[in-house]
Amino acid sequence: MRVLVTGGAGFLGSHLCDRLLDDGHEVIALDNLFTGAKRNIRHLLDRKDFEFLRHDVVNPVLLEVDWVFNLACPASPVHYQYNPVKTIKTSVLGTLHMLGLAKRVKARILQASTSEVYGDPQEHPQSETYWGHVNPIGPRSCYDEGKRVAESLMMDYHRQNKVDIRIARIFNTYGPRMAVGDGRVASNFIVQGLKGERLTVYGDGSQTRSFCYVSDLVDGLVRLMNYKGEDAAEPVNLGTTDELSMNDLVALLGRILGRDLEVEYGPLPDNDPVRRRPNISRARERLGWEPGVPLSEGLGKTVEYFREATS
Repeated sequence: MRVLVTGGAGFLGSHLCDRLLDDGHEVIALDNLFTGAKRNIRHLLDRKDFEFLRHDVVNPVLLEVDWVFNLACPASPVHYQYNPVKTIKTSVLGTLHMLGLAKRVKARILQASTSEVYGDPQEHPQSETYWGHVNPIGPRSCYDEGKRVAESLMMDYHRQNKVDIRIARIFNTYGPRMAVGDGRVASNFIVQGLKGERLTVYGDGSQTRSFCYVSDLVDGLVRLMNYKGEDAAEPVNLGTTDELSMNDLVALLGRILGRDLEVEYGPLPDNDPVRRRPNISRARERLGWEPGVPLSEGLGKTVEYFREATS
């Protein structure tokens, strides 16, 4: 296959490019390098089966491909709230342009959606049939609602134009190549811990997340893209069901670093979800997928990456 990965120089996108190349595909990585970085794909630039295109998905692009993985969009609050108008344009216009491309060349397209479509959920764990509890005018809405509109566009192009779509609702993912200033909790804790600083915990630390290692998540994306069931257009949750509190994450990181970590508690951000854990029965049944990397192992690998990146 000839595959387009938007956001291909980002944390998740670069790992996906690696996997697709390993699977024997030709890959075009498209990225405007706002949150992505060329260093994430530097090891691929000399390959004949890989091409990097610096481009912003808010503008159309004409390419001939078989598959499109649409991952382009800042994914941490620090970055997506920096320019909220640009964030929502990336999700809406970017998805619109990628769907137009997929329609024109009859490509299969996968939209990287997010657990944030569930907002601060009133259903726990969250299944794909849950419609969510999102504040449409809050400071996070540029990302939450942008991704919800992207899902709507995907379904409308599928129903109206028969575009072959896949929708992955991605839960918290971590691993090497996360940016040092990414702003997400796993990278924040690791960087602060390595620097000997106090770890910033918002709220009382009892809020929970489920952390999936990047290689497991990429495997889920590839399995979903390859899935050909009659229900293939329906959203699929991808994430781990191992839920832990922020205080537990601090304790685990302390064991990996070999010392007790000091914590500084701050106010919980507006509309920050209190609990987050996916129901992944749909991924298990349809894709035969389940995360396999334990958090202690994945966090150890991520610590080593950041130790080198910050030295």
